[in-house]
Amino acid sequence: MNLLATWASRMAAGHPDAVALIASNEKLSYRQLLDRAQAQAQGVAPATLLAPQPASALELALAAYAASLLGRVLLPLGPALSAARHAALLQTAAALPAGIELLIATSGTQGEPKAVMLSDANLAAGVVASQAILPLKPGDVWLDCLPLHHIGGLAILYRCAGAGAAVLLHEGFDAQRVWDDLSSRNVTHISLVPAMLARLLDIAHGALPPATLKYALVGGGALSAALAGRARAAGWPLCVSYGMSETGSQLATLFPVPEDWQPGSVGAPLPGFEIRLAGKTGEAGGQTGIIQVRGPAVMAGYANSGRELGRGLIDGWLTTGDLGKIDAAGRLHVLGRRDDMLVSGGTNVHPAEVEAQLLSCPGVDDAAVTALPDEIWGDRLVALVVGDAEPVRLDAWCRQHIAGASRPRLLRRVPALPRNALGKLERSKLRQMAQEAINDEP
Repeated sequence: MNLLATWASRMAAGHPDAVALIASNEKLSYRQLLDRAQAQAQGVAPATLLAPQPASALELALAAYAASLLGRVLLPLGPALSAARHAALLQTAAALPAGIELLIATSGTQGEPKAVMLSDANLAAGVVASQAILPLKPGDVWLDCLPLHHIGGLAILYRCAGAGAAVLLHEGFDAQRVWDDLSSRNVTHISLVPAMLARLLDIAHGALPPATLKYALVGGGALSAALAGRARAAGWPLCVSYGMSETGSQLATLFPVPEDWQPGSVGAPLPGFEIRLAGKTGEAGGQTGIIQVRGPAVMAGYANSGRELGRGLIDGWLTTGDLGKIDAAGRLHVLGRRDDMLVSGGTNVHPAEVEAQLLSCPGVDDAAVTALPDEIWGDRLVALVVGDAEPVRLDAWCRQHIAGASRPRLLRRVPALPRNALGKLERSKLRQMAQEAINDEP
């Protein structure tokens, strides 16, 4: 029996009627949840790996418990995963070292399939770290509308089982349903990406979230100052978070969010985590570098044919793909992906920083910054914006608020930006989108 089922069994023994999972009009106690998972486990063929690709979040949650009861390794796969990628991931995870409980599929720098190996010790450490800043107890309810094949959604199952709390599981994100359930289900915790938060603020029309809501964890993408300001003004208990599959989800979380909060500020690392910067430079604004992290919640390594632990780590340190800086108080500021860096007029420009500025412009609902080749600038910055801001007015605003090489030289309005299920920009599509927007002009 693995960690998830062990924690659930402990609750079922002491508090068998405590609510564990609410989904699809079902309310399952810890005892009922284990019984359902046990029934599902009966039909599972003997194997080390359980790699379900179910059509519903409830099926995947039950599969997670079934795998844990059987002592199997779980590799949750998204419903839209192609057959080729499915087969590649299974081959990658064919041989595993002992002690691994969970595999999370992620993409490598060249797009090759990778699987993050998380041990029971990693997962337990991640739950302890989360509890330090987001206390969770029996009777609490965590609304989970994130995909369960991503670590952000799946980690909620572990946090709630470890605390004896309940998971309110949604099949994807429906803003009206989430807003309704916040009040009717006495939700205490919720996890969101920025795009989800924006939709909830839109449909709330200024109404305060219910008093039962204690923590609104926002991560998975860059949060703008404008959106954070809207949420704070509307009474949302914002917790700005940073993490990844390789760290078992949360790595740093800032709560409460101060009035003078700046985009990218995610607070000090959670207990058990160490952070440092590699390749530090003396750029204006402080020391910056590639974020590295170490701690008991950091992955056991990437799955590999040699069954080696530690693949992808150096002396326990994980080198992320993100740039950051650490202020004098030890707080981390995430500047964006290293691979996204643009060079305009010989100056390094990170698009996430420019996007955060654009989102504070009146009439801009969403923004992305990319570049097209230019003989003079190298990267000629292009801003793609969603909203009713007129290009002439937007250009004037940029000239006033965005300095030098960071100012976009081309501004184009588009109906929508390419974002994935977690609301992250699909930057690989932006250059083509920018070129098409320019070509379509008369």
